[in-house]
Amino acid sequence: ASSFARMFVQVCLYFYCKCLWRCLKFVVRKLTGRCELQRICYNTKPGAARTMKIEASLKGSKSKRLQTSVSVHPDAIEKTIDDIMELKRINPDINPQLGVSLQACLLQIVGYRNLIAEVEKLRREPYDSENLQHEEMLLKLWKCLKPNSPLKARISKQWCEIGFQGDDPKTDFRGMGLLGLYNLVYFAEWDTEIAQQVLSDSLQPKYSQFSKAEWEKKKFDKAIGYSFAIVGINITDLAYNLLVSGALKTHFYNVAPEAPTLTHFQQTFCYLMHEFHKFWIEEDPLDIMEFNRVREKFHKRILKQLQNPEMALCPHFAASESLINM
Repeated sequence: ASSFARMFVQVCLYFYCKCLWRCLKFVVRKLTGRCELQRICYNTKPGAARTMKIEASLKGSKSKRLQTSVSVHPDAIEKTIDDIMELKRINPDINPQLGVSLQACLLQIVGYRNLIAEVEKLRREPYDSENLQHEEMLLKLWKCLKPNSPLKARISKQWCEIGFQGDDPKTDFRGMGLLGLYNLVYFAEWDTEIAQQVLSDSLQPKYSQFSKAEWEKKKFDKAIGYSFAIVGINITDLAYNLLVSGALKTHFYNVAPEAPTLTHFQQTFCYLMHEFHKFWIEEDPLDIMEFNRVREKFHKRILKQLQNPEMALCPHFAASESLINM
């Protein structure tokens, strides 16, 4: 009985707040002469703060046309803007900037949804050793990371040198599919110097509080802590979850003036790899068994940063210089 009463109160409160909110919006529109979309566009600066408010306003509208406007095809955005202006009885000749602002927001909103679909497609596509394109990408990864060490055979223990678990990397891509390979190749190709440095660091012996002599005497077989390629696939999973959960909207809406693309996602992966490497060194874990703890702590740190509507994950390396200048 008590749970039913509690649920009844919650339902009543929900409808009361919803009606109160609609009444408040009606009063504010009458007083200001502007609808909620106008007030957001005119009172909030461009970027995540504005786009996320516009997205929430459209999704929360009682109009089905406004609700579905966040999921239209990119080619239909201009027509959608016209529909919104007509529905809200806004004269586009008197409010030309409103249409421009709404279009920029919708491009970001629709683009983010499409990016999730594109990333999901790559994640679901398994690595196929019979696919020439897949094989070429894998070999490119080796060449970028180990340009002075030719790969002696396609199936080789050499793959362990860049952090794969066995002599055939294809088995390590099961969790993230082609997405893991795409990200690793992008990092190695466009941020080669940093990727090579991270790889080199990950292979260095870890002496921690012991001297090198003490470490060797105790026969501790520890490295700085991780396998480069495996961690890259794991950080791909982290980036994927940030994307799907919507946490990356803050970053993408602040750095992509229009629709965020796969390149934006890959640049974000580069940033996360770089930052995780620094974070791992700061945390100074004893060994790889602490990986999940450190990863979870790093994940929470990134999530906290992304709660700031003005946050842009601004990397400091070549692949993302274009983002910094936007």
